[in-house]
Amino acid sequence: MEVYPEKTCSIDRLVTHPKLVAAAKAGIKTQQRRNGVYGLPGETFDLDGVTFVITGLTRERLGDMNDAHAQAEGYPNLEMYKDLILKMHAGMTWNTDSLVWVHTFAAKTDN
Repeated sequence: MEVYPEKTCSIDRLVTHPKLVAAAKAGIKTQQRRNGVYGLPGETFDLDGVTFVITGLTRERLGDMNDAHAQAEGYPNLEMYKDLILKMHAGMTWNTDSLVWVHTFAAKTDN
C-alpha cells in the first residue's frame, strides 16, 4: 500500500475554474497539478453533478511536463499551460525542479 502525506487542502478545491470543470466533464481534463495533496486515490469529488474518482497520485518535477501532460490538464500544449499558470499565480516563476503532486482522475462509473 502506498503511503501518502497528509492532505493539505480539501478535494473540493482540486478543480474549480469553470473552463477546467467543463473540460473535466467532457473527459478532456484528467489531471490536476497542485503544490499539495488535495485528494487521495479512491476518493471522490463532484463537479456540477458529475462524480469523479482520484485514480492516481504521483510526485513530479515541473520540468518533466510535456504537451501530453498539459493536454491532460485541459490545455492545448505546454507553452499555453505555463503561460496561464504564471498569469494565475503572480510572482511565480517556472522552476523546472519544483515538485508538484499530480492528481489523476476519471468520471466515476456505476460498475
